[in-house]
Amino acid sequence: MPNRLFPSALALAFSATTALAAGPQLKGQAPGWYRLQLGEFEITALNDGTLDLPVDKLLQQPAPNTLKALQHRYLGVPLETSVNAYLVNTGAKLVLVDAGAASMFGPTLGRLLASLKASGYTPEQVDEIVITHMHGDHIGGASATAFPNATLRIDKRDSDHWLSAEQVAKGDGAKAIAALVKGFADGGRFKPFEGSAAGVEIVPGVKAFPAYGHTPGHSNYVAESKGQKMMFWGDLMHVAAVQFPDPGVTIQFDSDPKAAAPAREKAYAAAAKDGYYVAVTHVSFPGIGRLRADGKGYDWLPVNYSANR
Repeated sequence: MPNRLFPSALALAFSATTALAAGPQLKGQAPGWYRLQLGEFEITALNDGTLDLPVDKLLQQPAPNTLKALQHRYLGVPLETSVNAYLVNTGAKLVLVDAGAASMFGPTLGRLLASLKASGYTPEQVDEIVITHMHGDHIGGASATAFPNATLRIDKRDSDHWLSAEQVAKGDGAKAIAALVKGFADGGRFKPFEGSAAGVEIVPGVKAFPAYGHTPGHSNYVAESKGQKMMFWGDLMHVAAVQFPDPGVTIQFDSDPKAAAPAREKAYAAAAKDGYYVAVTHVSFPGIGRLRADGKGYDWLPVNYSANR
């Protein structure tokens, strides 16, 4: 009996081995989303993709210091940088915080809609799109067609600046952004707001707060429910390995570095003091965590993974 079975078993083992050896590397990732509970609100982080940035040339700091900070964390340049957006489900409204880049920055971005759908939602369900500022990697995916039932909300300082004839005339990127906004405005769904230090309510439980400096009307958004809080920072910072230990470091993208640095330092100090979550566009996906003061800088403590049962 053993002698009669042996050739068959050998053939089966050989077949399995050859089949496995033929498998090619597939590359890529699944659509990116991560979900957690904030009081009675549900927060879903959405990955729009990544972008390689020459941060040693962009950060306003001598390159050797930047490179040393990156190497300390086993990183290099160009730095593969996440672009994140966030969906807040209050139970009554669905609010999208930033909308990714769509096709504005090439093929490695523009995955927000796929991530949104993979997370179980549809673009038609979104009620409000709140934009931290009008750079293309934050507003590029805000299409009136893709989000047919959403209202677009932006601080008026930012929209007045970026939609001015002078800015639109500067290039195709500005023209494309103006066209996106026009799509919402034509349907009566573009409603800029006047920024206020006391906060501007977007929907119950979600407010906008000024964080001017990176752009003229850059805003943070806050979601609060049952005593729990999360602040969405937009481009308050870009490179975690450098700007958490040294909040004074600015980046060439800042329109007013002298205002951007204090806005960042103020936000860091408040988050560390009160211990609430922050959600950051350019921190490695899902970009959610807390801060703890460490000397003159801060430690970034990423959210602990949860099955969200």
